[in-house]
Amino acid sequence: MSVTAPNGFRAAGVSAGLKPDGARDVAVVVNDGPSRAAAAVFTRNRVKAAPVLWSQQVAAGGRVRAVVLNAGGANACTGPAGFQDAHATAEHVAAAMEDSAGEILVCSTGLIGERLPMPALLDGAGRAVESAARDGGPDAADAIRTTDTVAKISFKRGSGYTIGGMAKGAGMLAPELATMLCVVTTDADLTAAQCDSLLRAATRRTFDRVDSDGCASTNDTVVLMASGASGTAPDEAEFGALLTEVCDDLARQLVADAEGSTKSIAVEVVGAASEDDAVEAARAVARSTLFKCAVYGEDPNWGRALAAVGTTRAVFEPDEVNLAVNGVWVCRRGAVGDDRSKVDLSGRDVTVTVDLAAGSEAATVWTNDLTTAYVHENSAYSS
Repeated sequence: MSVTAPNGFRAAGVSAGLKPDGARDVAVVVNDGPSRAAAAVFTRNRVKAAPVLWSQQVAAGGRVRAVVLNAGGANACTGPAGFQDAHATAEHVAAAMEDSAGEILVCSTGLIGERLPMPALLDGAGRAVESAARDGGPDAADAIRTTDTVAKISFKRGSGYTIGGMAKGAGMLAPELATMLCVVTTDADLTAAQCDSLLRAATRRTFDRVDSDGCASTNDTVVLMASGASGTAPDEAEFGALLTEVCDDLARQLVADAEGSTKSIAVEVVGAASEDDAVEAARAVARSTLFKCAVYGEDPNWGRALAAVGTTRAVFEPDEVNLAVNGVWVCRRGAVGDDRSKVDLSGRDVTVTVDLAAGSEAATVWTNDLTTAYVHENSAYSS
């Protein structure tokens, strides 16, 4: 029940030797149509990986036949030669399918600053195309993992159509997007313009609001492909809601698997004067290393969260703000509220609610605690 849940799609994940442990590391998702409508959104980091630069050109055409993805190397900061490697990957996959490289998206994830071992990658990509099948979704989701401990998949059924998705991401999770690769498929009959508007709307409320460690990647890519195989032209409102549910599910799975984390934290801001204010305030709390360390220590140190809100441009009066941790209003009207000893932080899920008392808008940003395991994992990532 992944990217191959909708009709018209095949996928595969194979080992090409890019990962030292011999695990799967190359995946393809193939759209057999009849439609090839597609759209994609990419990292807003100014330092963009070669596959992002290539795929931006492909996505601009609104048609995608296949996506080829690799773990084991980001192909970022590799210069003109790296772009040629991305182009060659697309050409190789296109040739295997007797199709056009101009409709092949390329995604990579892994260490920045190293060229990919192209003979191994191209061999793996060719074998992945050859073995792509309707039951290959789980293998594809497994192949794109880096520091992920589990594969991330999701699907929803609509009125006569299905939406499926897979994603990877466990570190460098911050907008925009969250650091991730994501492929979403549907057998609904959509135009490229519909894919674009619907994907951007869903991404804005889900992946753009995952902020694990404040570090934006060079490789972020989220693609939506529509095969039209169901023959159903969906109601846009229903489709948009279901697409957002799939993206939300995948985004929460990313946070739950964040590197070294022991807590998944939802930072809810309510009573904001605008949605932008709510997002800015929530993101400030989500990025507070002091607060994230406190949550790791199961210390409901609400002052750290309130101090983070105070660094934003959001409209509020400091002596009107209320703040709760897991439902206990430890801060009322900018001062001490209920006894903080009532807060139970022993579980995995933590909710911080900030009431700005300035309006009726709200937003949630998802993050996680900052742990010694995160520091350990990222201190030796490239060694």
